[in-house]
Amino acid sequence: MKPHIFIISLLICGSAVACTTTGTGKKLPVPVVDIDSAEQKAEDSILSHIQDTFTIAMAGDIMMGTTYPKPALPADEGRMLFRDVRHILHRADIAVGNLEGTLCDSAENKKEKSVYNYSFRTPLSFAPRLKEAGFDFLSMANNHAFDFGIEGVRSTERALRDIGIKYAGLRGRTDAAIIERNGIRYGMCAFGHNSYTLKHKELWTVKGILDSLRANADVVIVSFHGGAEGKQYSHLPYGKEEYLEEDRGSLRDFAHFCVDNGADIVYGHGPHVVRCVEVYKGKFIAYSLGNFCTPYGISITGISGYAPVIEAKVNRRGDFIEGKIHSFIQRRGLGPRKDTANAVVQQIKRLTQSDIKDSKITISADGTIRLKRN
Repeated sequence: MKPHIFIISLLICGSAVACTTTGTGKKLPVPVVDIDSAEQKAEDSILSHIQDTFTIAMAGDIMMGTTYPKPALPADEGRMLFRDVRHILHRADIAVGNLEGTLCDSAENKKEKSVYNYSFRTPLSFAPRLKEAGFDFLSMANNHAFDFGIEGVRSTERALRDIGIKYAGLRGRTDAAIIERNGIRYGMCAFGHNSYTLKHKELWTVKGILDSLRANADVVIVSFHGGAEGKQYSHLPYGKEEYLEEDRGSLRDFAHFCVDNGADIVYGHGPHVVRCVEVYKGKFIAYSLGNFCTPYGISITGISGYAPVIEAKVNRRGDFIEGKIHSFIQRRGLGPRKDTANAVVQQIKRLTQSDIKDSKITISADGTIRLKRN
């Protein structure tokens, strides 16, 4: 089990925190550290002198089931969804992913009815599964966070707070969060391409949030939702991507910008397929982690069902040391299950070899990621 968590939230425009304008050069408010006891603080201080490396576990899109337009839910309120992966998420110092949809029971759908109208409403009774799985932080900066309007957003935020999972990414709500564990502060933020998200195209906003996190955290983790969607978009292009007549961002440039401005780890999602990985200036980037736990409502056939968990080990400066791609494939109604053929590893390896020029890493058949020797 993970040790006790100390949590700091950077709540922007929240009810109890004065609002500041992101992107004006002003830093976010200095966070307040919630420390339970002097004894625990002393223990963490001792541990911080012992631990020199830290492991971050990353996963992609999570939508555990939906009641809209009619129920499509796994059995037993999803208690077996994360059966095969939870040991990896729990042993990490921090585990992160993307919450693709809402956690609510009765909010009304707010999207226009069209062929592209995918709306996800996961019952509140499923929320504890996310904590049981081992997640510490989930991005809300995606194109499904507002499927059920502001009522759905508020319900989702309450549900995550109640189970002790931090979140970020919606404009005017929560810009970033910091979790302090064993004396190390992990700062996390999230960006998307929709009008209600903190946009990854607005680099002045991105830089302002990263500046604040860099000043208040030891390891900075960035999540982004972007890119075209579908099996034909596995490769990472140069320049911006367009999908459904929408600018989905220049994700290679964005990830590099984040590292240039203080990010230690950048992980992406949105295309619903896995993409390549990279070490850039010593920092780890995963360009898309695909569909992780989407047992209903999202296609998981073929490569759309590839559901990796990637562990990245970093040092105190956030520099990548080594990593591991854990290979899982989704089963309809069941969630991610062990991929004994390591097909997911091979797919990410092929894409990395194809899409990253002068790659600084090697990926072995078992998914181990190592830096190339000079």
